[in-house]
Amino acid sequence: MRILVVEDDDRVARGLVTALRNAAYDVTRVSTAAAALRAPAADVVLLDLGLPDADGIDLLRRLRERPETAIIAVTARAEERERVRGLRSGADDYVVKPFGIAELLARIDAVLRRTRAARSAADRPEPPLTVGPLSVDVRARQAVLAAAPLSLTRKEFDLLALLAARAPTVVSREVILDQVWGAAWESSSRTLDTHIAALRGKLGDQVRIQTARGVGYRLTAGAGSG
Repeated sequence: MRILVVEDDDRVARGLVTALRNAAYDVTRVSTAAAALRAPAADVVLLDLGLPDADGIDLLRRLRERPETAIIAVTARAEERERVRGLRSGADDYVVKPFGIAELLARIDAVLRRTRAARSAADRPEPPLTVGPLSVDVRARQAVLAAAPLSLTRKEFDLLALLAARAPTVVSREVILDQVWGAAWESSSRTLDTHIAALRGKLGDQVRIQTARGVGYRLTAGAGSG
């Protein structure tokens, strides 16, 4: 598996590269956003958000255009609003410095498992998931509501696809956090609430995400679905 380390601190980068190579990963390291965009394709990007030549969130959004790549934000920004901002901009996971190598390797393994599962599903032709006027094509990673495409972040799509696949049954918060956020689920509970609110705003009254208090959420056709 190929990992791209985007880190401008030489000391931190050397430690990461050594640990990852010892874990048998093929590692490339760059120190700027410009070099990251020129780098060969990777399975996972470890992205420092505090780069000298560009805003890390802007770079994250550009890297997110490569759907085959998983992105883990590696940063000193520990505030919850910064974690939410990074996740909503397309990061698959978020690790705050300082962190342990064992934790980082576990998170890499988790995002790789989810990426492999997504690729495997993409290889199997399946009809789109439908809930009222909503259609979710998991293979193409596209969602359409009443013939209008929905603009979704990566995590918003994963969350919506999971709820659509289980509709109209309730999906527990624990299952959602495990399947959408994986190893990061313990630090993502409030982020789930943020993503649910964002999806509700995009779905309007045609498709509803209903809350089962103390349990989780379910997706149903809304009163405005006609």
